[in-house]
Amino acid sequence: MKWLKNNSLSITLLVLFLFSIVGQIVTGHEEHNQEMQQEGGVAISMSDYLTSGHFFQSTFENWESEFLQMALFVVLTMFLYQKGSSESKDPEKQEEVDREPDANKKDAPWPVRKGGLILAIYKHSLCYTLFLLFILSFVLHWYGSLKDYNEEEALKGLPQETAMQYLHNSRLWFESFQNWQSEFLSVFAIVVLSIFLRQKGSPQSKPVDAPNFETGE
Repeated sequence: MKWLKNNSLSITLLVLFLFSIVGQIVTGHEEHNQEMQQEGGVAISMSDYLTSGHFFQSTFENWESEFLQMALFVVLTMFLYQKGSSESKDPEKQEEVDREPDANKKDAPWPVRKGGLILAIYKHSLCYTLFLLFILSFVLHWYGSLKDYNEEEALKGLPQETAMQYLHNSRLWFESFQNWQSEFLSVFAIVVLSIFLRQKGSPQSKPVDAPNFETGE
């Protein structure tokens, strides 16, 4: 029970993700088959759908925007501030996250104890990983969107595009930008709203009685 309590947030989010991805697969499979039949194509099996361009495009265009949002937020909050926001460092004082790591600290992670290049990478490992996941998601989105586009063009008897040609196609970038803008808006909202609004019990909020000008959680 203690393990469940200590990991309840990640477990719940994982369960919600699995529920959502299953729902996406089931409904996406049905939608894709309807579109194909309307265009004169044939319905495909669930296993074929999981390797289809439609599934790759719809899945990874969303992952791409999420990882981009998180990566940029991690980096921008290193040196940009919003006074009064629970999502910002305080511009008027040194924060604990800015101090240099202490190799002698009890239970310090092994990269801290190792030092050198390992520590230099570890200091920024979160943003490195998030940007890598963004790039990987973008490539898979590009692949899926291209495959889906060419399937549609083939049904219409139109010529297909290569990967490099499709990189200049407005459809690919429309799919990306429509997701990016929503992610940046949601981050902007939590940064600004947390100045004036509170949520008792949430670490993303300041204490209910904290003044609006107080920065940080």
